[in-house]
Amino acid sequence: MKILVTGFDPFGGDAINPAIEAVKLLPNTIKDAEIIKVEIPTVFHKSGDVLLDAMRTHEPDMVLAIGQAGGRSGLTPERVAINEDDARIPDNEGNQPIDVVIHEDGAPAYFSTLPIKAMTQAIRDAGLPASVSNTAGTFVCNHIMYQALYYAHKEFPKTKAGFMHIPFMTEQVVDRPDQPSMSLQDMSRGIEVAIEAMIDFKDKEDIKMVGGKTH
Repeated sequence: MKILVTGFDPFGGDAINPAIEAVKLLPNTIKDAEIIKVEIPTVFHKSGDVLLDAMRTHEPDMVLAIGQAGGRSGLTPERVAINEDDARIPDNEGNQPIDVVIHEDGAPAYFSTLPIKAMTQAIRDAGLPASVSNTAGTFVCNHIMYQALYYAHKEFPKTKAGFMHIPFMTEQVVDRPDQPSMSLQDMSRGIEVAIEAMIDFKDKEDIKMVGGKTH
């Protein structure tokens, strides 16, 4: 089994992005599954091009994209991605699409095909805060989740895909004293146990449990 895990490069004036840093800390093998780690740019559409190239090269069984959501206190597997770019700030190349459809031939939204409730429970069982999120926003995080599911739907029907947000890392909140944070090691551990759940539930129905937030 092969699992492609992506993380964004720094954006929004930060010198570091815990998304890619946490991904780098992942082991190369989890439960006998090969973990393929790819850094993607925080750029509309270019991020999708890098992802598509990686999916075509490696033909993964599953794709998990990781992004930062400053202000959240836990790890949050995302339920749904919408077919809309509506950027509050420019991306890393100055693009700022407002109310722009990602793919004209795509569905209005795609739901994650990963076991998001099992992932959430696994993270909690590891002693870390987690909840299901019902909005991935409208910036590049939602964009790449939508792209992953669009590509899976159009070209890789056997590939499951989804997205998870992580908080600020501790070093990022030195000058943001009111913002929650988590250590990089804990975030990477949370991603690792989420991947373990993905593997365990690959051919099983997701668990039924209460737990979902919109922010």
